[in-house]
Amino acid sequence: MTDPDPAAPTGTAHPQTPVQAPSLAERYGRARPGSQQAAALPGDDPWDETDGVRPRPKLSVGARIAVALALAAGVAIAAWFTIVDTQRDPVTFTDVGFSVVSPEEVEVTFDVSMPPGTEAVCTVTALSKNFAEVGAVDVEVAADAARTTRHTVTIATTELATTGVVDHCDQR
Repeated sequence: MTDPDPAAPTGTAHPQTPVQAPSLAERYGRARPGSQQAAALPGDDPWDETDGVRPRPKLSVGARIAVALALAAGVAIAAWFTIVDTQRDPVTFTDVGFSVVSPEEVEVTFDVSMPPGTEAVCTVTALSKNFAEVGAVDVEVAADAARTTRHTVTIATTELATTGVVDHCDQR
């Protein structure tokens, strides 16, 4: 007959010997191999890095330079696309607001941005509650020294309009 293993639990604990419960990582099979994780005691630091886990190494100088060059190239490409898009379609617009004056007319206010000295034509439409077009007008935007100009136009409608918007602007 062999003696029982003293390390094996017997179901009874001696009052002098405290029984340590396994940690959650050990209980669910997630403990790191070779780590000596004991049950947390009230004074233990949970962020203690002595468990064999090393911090992630920092990037080398070459890697930092490569990341910086990649970011600079990304910014340069974004700037290039912005410049090309501005040259291709230099006229932009922003709806500012509208006011329903009566069932037969709506007033629309909008801003037009374009290079100084450029002329444009903007189509402004009035829409019903079903988004059907109930009125439209073409507004000629004259050349100006300012890049952005504000315009207000009144549109005659065939029925009550619930909104007024700029449909598009084209350079002349």
